[in-house]
Amino acid sequence: MKPKVVRNIPRPDADVVRRLGAQGVATVHEAQNRTGLMRPYMRPIYPTARLAGPAVTVSCAPGDNIMIHAAVEVCKPGDVLVVTTFVESTDGFFGELLATSLRAHGVVGLIIDAGVRDVADLTAMQFPVWSKAISAQGTVKATPGWVNTDVVCAGAMVHPGDAIVADIDGVVVVPRELAAQVAALADARIAKEEKSRQDLKAGMLSLDRSGLRAKLEAMGVEWVDEA
Repeated sequence: MKPKVVRNIPRPDADVVRRLGAQGVATVHEAQNRTGLMRPYMRPIYPTARLAGPAVTVSCAPGDNIMIHAAVEVCKPGDVLVVTTFVESTDGFFGELLATSLRAHGVVGLIIDAGVRDVADLTAMQFPVWSKAISAQGTVKATPGWVNTDVVCAGAMVHPGDAIVADIDGVVVVPRELAAQVAALADARIAKEEKSRQDLKAGMLSLDRSGLRAKLEAMGVEWVDEA
């Protein structure tokens, strides 16, 4: 497939994306049947980082960040840059200068299945980044790639315009066409968990509230007074 930059992509409703961001990764992941989660090695560079937005996808050659530079032009305010590489790489593809450029164009953060650098500067400017590695090893600008085509990032399929939600629990991808449905399911889950929280605060055992005692008995577990 010939390298290319796709300028225009569909995006989910902005209010739906905001709801997903407020709901958080763990709740959204559960609400969509535990799908879409990126590998757990994807960690935020500072613990309070969080974001939600439509994905602008980038596929780079290992050790080469020219396509990240190309992607900035097609980003819109509220977007999240999602970067992966043809072959595994841990080089530092991204630093403070690129973050400054992305912020000027309204991009809310970066998800990259590779390395980043200038972490102290990125943290100071509170630019949210989730990466596989931190490395001062620089990159070149010599090999073409793709912007806004389907990619696999940290084990998760990402289509351009899919909703990305990221926080201290990791990164989850919500297919664009399912975003409103998943947000509604997540709201229902939050309401259900609030009822559980109140019952547990009142002293009810989760063993009884969730029917786990009967399940354990069916497994052959016995309660005895002494060993």
